[in-house]
Amino acid sequence: MSVPIASLVADALRGFNYAVLAYFVVLTLSYLAITALSAIAARRYSLRRSSLALQRALRSRLTPPVTICVPVYNEREGIADALRAMLTLNHAQFEVIAINDGSTDGTLEHLIDEFQMRRVDQPLRSEIPTARVRGVYRSRTHDDLIVVDKENGGRADALNAAINAGQYPLVCFVDADSILDRDALITASLPFVERPDLTVGVGGIIRVANGCEISGGHVGAVHLPRNRIAMLQTVEYLRAFLAARTGWSLFNGLLIISGALGVFRRTAVAEVGGLAPDSIGEDLELCVRLHRRAREEGRDYKLEFVPDPVCWTEVPERLSELGGQRNRWHRGLIDTLWRHRVMIGNPRYGAVGLLALPFFTVFECFGALIEVAGYFAIVLALALGVVNFEFALIFVMVAILSGVLLSLSAVLLEDVTFRSYGRLRELVRLILYSIIENFGYRQVITLYRVGGFLGYLRGDTSWGEIERVGFEAVDDSSGA
Repeated sequence: MSVPIASLVADALRGFNYAVLAYFVVLTLSYLAITALSAIAARRYSLRRSSLALQRALRSRLTPPVTICVPVYNEREGIADALRAMLTLNHAQFEVIAINDGSTDGTLEHLIDEFQMRRVDQPLRSEIPTARVRGVYRSRTHDDLIVVDKENGGRADALNAAINAGQYPLVCFVDADSILDRDALITASLPFVERPDLTVGVGGIIRVANGCEISGGHVGAVHLPRNRIAMLQTVEYLRAFLAARTGWSLFNGLLIISGALGVFRRTAVAEVGGLAPDSIGEDLELCVRLHRRAREEGRDYKLEFVPDPVCWTEVPERLSELGGQRNRWHRGLIDTLWRHRVMIGNPRYGAVGLLALPFFTVFECFGALIEVAGYFAIVLALALGVVNFEFALIFVMVAILSGVLLSLSAVLLEDVTFRSYGRLRELVRLILYSIIENFGYRQVITLYRVGGFLGYLRGDTSWGEIERVGFEAVDDSSGA
């Protein structure tokens, strides 16, 4: 006896809704487990790190010197102040290499004037292929400042040129528009002192600079953004870094060290061919490639996230610019997963292959598609009478409350560990926005991620543009 098509459709729709509901439950439990691990890791870190440890590291001959690599493209307006701030960081020995990546706004000439640069005949390594280097310049006023002028090749290519030019065993990747805490370089270097034979890369936490008081290229008073979109991203950054990466790092499953602040062993990056110029998610792709090489060679190693070295960054304050950024991030994630698909679920690659990559594939890569499909399916099922109103309400509440719970746990973890936002009023705002973000904002971001998925299928490799208001103005953002 044949079953009516309408009945089959209804059963399929009902089954899909139950599957998506189960997906949200598993997603929430998984993130809560990672957050719990993050709390354990943050507690361990706070116990072993002290100001005394920092001072010992500052004076110790065991602290390896660092090359700070700064890719620069059309940054004439703020690059001199940014470099001056980097030159005042606390560390026993470091150099700053700014790579002028074919700027067309007079950035090179501006740097030559500001720092009294002279052209030098300095040979560079050729370990990593890059676009043609046109010249090397050294400052007369700052012995540790070098500018490498090269033809345009993109951010990854510029960083590869800095790796070739660097003279020190550690390289630190920093964006030109980011601000580092004065001790960030030391705290990011400590794992290399504690585990010199294991540590390959260390990432620090990225915090939102919008709303903070900036003076002389450093963050003075820390405040939450006034702009609503920037405020919502503050909660997101706490969830992504403090409540997620700390946990993944605990069992060496960290997949990404942000390009805004990442310290790597120079030889390890050079051995894998540097950053991939053809990748739009080069920071993520480099970390996965480092995992892959070490696992395939059977070497013990560690990629670590340290929640204390802080990099402050200006986040987009317009929804259109934020959407372009999230679209690109998602395309970069898909690209990396596809390049290293052989690792997914493969026990040869340890926790990365069995846990981290499957998690990112199921919950990060396809999560946006599943969430959007779930919303459409529940509305359709309700309209057709396939499910009742009570089930639809439970479905929506689970979807929303899962996000609220995860954000609140990240805010709580921040408050009990680092208390960067010490005033009660700011804690209340964080809690409030942890709830608000799940009513509209999260769904919009999900749609941008779906757009990234479709863009990747179309072959879109664009980066997009973000208009910066500048650090001297970030605390004047409109909105409340």
